[in-house]
Amino acid sequence: MDFLGPLAQSLDRSGFNWKGLIIGFGLAHYAFETYLSIRQYRKLQETKPPKLLETAVTQEVYDKSQAYGRAKSKYGFVESFFGQVTNVSTIYFDLLPKGWALMGRIITQHAPAGFSGEISQSILFFVIFNFLSTMINLPFSYYKTFVLEEKFGFNQQTKKLFFTDIIKTQILFIVLGSPILAGFLAIVKTFDNNFFYYVWIFVLGVQAFMITVYPIWILPLFNTLAPMEPGKLKTEVEALAARLKFPLKQLYVIDGSKRSAHSNAYFFGLPWSKHIVIYDTLIEKSEVSEVVAVLGHELGHWKEGHTTKMFGISQFHLFYVFALFSAFINNTSLYEAFGFYKTQPILIGFLLFNDILQPLDTLAKLFLNVLSRRFEFEADAFAVSLGYAEELSKSLIKLQVQNLATMDADWLYSCYHYTHPILSERLRALELKSKKAH
Repeated sequence: MDFLGPLAQSLDRSGFNWKGLIIGFGLAHYAFETYLSIRQYRKLQETKPPKLLETAVTQEVYDKSQAYGRAKSKYGFVESFFGQVTNVSTIYFDLLPKGWALMGRIITQHAPAGFSGEISQSILFFVIFNFLSTMINLPFSYYKTFVLEEKFGFNQQTKKLFFTDIIKTQILFIVLGSPILAGFLAIVKTFDNNFFYYVWIFVLGVQAFMITVYPIWILPLFNTLAPMEPGKLKTEVEALAARLKFPLKQLYVIDGSKRSAHSNAYFFGLPWSKHIVIYDTLIEKSEVSEVVAVLGHELGHWKEGHTTKMFGISQFHLFYVFALFSAFINNTSLYEAFGFYKTQPILIGFLLFNDILQPLDTLAKLFLNVLSRRFEFEADAFAVSLGYAEELSKSLIKLQVQNLATMDADWLYSCYHYTHPILSERLRALELKSKKAH
C-alpha cells in the first residue's frame, strides 16, 4: 500500500528550489555546529578545573587536557570548513551528474555486456566516490594522527600501519559494500514505492550478518584479539558475568596500544552469545578492581536493556528514513535540479534525500544523545549497586587523565555532541547514589 503516494506527488509538484534548499540546509547546519564549537572553545580557555575535580586532577593535568581540547577544536574548525567547501562545490559545479555520466561511459566502454545497467554503474560510482573522499581527507587524517595525537603522546601507529589500514578499509568497502548496495538497489527496483518494508528487513539481516562475521573475519585484519590469560582479572570478570547471568562466550584482550594510548572496553555479539573486549592499555594502567568496575558499568547497559532499547530505536529510525525516501525516490524536480534530466539513479536520489533529511536528523541526534546520557547514569548506578562505587570513580578519573578527555563542557555543546555525561556530572551522581546505598 503506497500510503506516502500523496506526499510524493505533492513534493514533485511543489516547485521547490531543491538545490538552494539543500545548500541552505548544509550552511545552516554548519553555522550552528560552528557556533557550538566556538562556545566550547571558550570553555577550553578556562584555567581552573571544576570544583568537584580540584582534588581529583592536578593543575598540570588540567592544563594539558585543556591544551589537547583546544588543539582538537582548532583542527575541527579547519576540517569542518573544508568539508563544507567541498560539499557546496560538489553541488554548485554539478559534480554529481558529471561523475555519474563518467561512470556510465566507463561501464559502456570497458565492462562486459552483462555488467551494464544502473546497479553496476551505481557500484562503480559508490566505490570511486568513497575512494576520492578518502584521498581528499587523507591530509587531515594524517595530520590528526602524526601531528596532533603525536604531540600529546597518544599516537602509537607507524606510517606503514596507517596506510595499510587505509588500503584494507578500501578493499573491505568494495568486498562488503558492493553486494550490500546491489541488494539495496535490486529491492528498490523490484518493489517500487513499497520497497521500504523489504529494504528495512534486508538491512536488519545485514546488521545481524555483520555482528556475526565482524569478530571472525574483519577485526583480525586490524587488531589481534587474544583470549585473556588465566589470572585474577579473568576470574573476577567471569565471576561478575556469571553473577549477572551475562551470556559470556569469550573474554578477549585487544592490542589497542599498536595504534593509540587511549583506553576502552566493550562487549558485542548476538543476544545469546556475547564477547567482552578489554584494551591492553586499560589493563596496563588500571587496578584489577577498577577494570572490573568499568565492566560492571558496561554490563549494566546490558542488564538494564539499554543495548536492546537503542537497537530498537535505531531500527525505527531506519524504517522512518526508508519510508520517507519512498516519497522522494521518483521526484523528477529533485533530480532535474541537480542536473539529472534523462535518468533518476536511485543511489543519487538517496544521497540527495539524506541532505534534505539533515534538519530532522539533527533533532534525532539530540534526542539520542539525551537518552544515551541518561543510560550512562543508569549504568553507573548499576555499578554502584554491585558495590563498585569507589572503584568506578577512581577508574573514571584515571581514564579522564590518561585520555586527556575534556574536563568541562559548555551545556549546549554537551547536549548536542556528547553521548556521555562529563566527568564532574558522573562523579557527583556516583557520590549521591553511593550515599543513598549506604
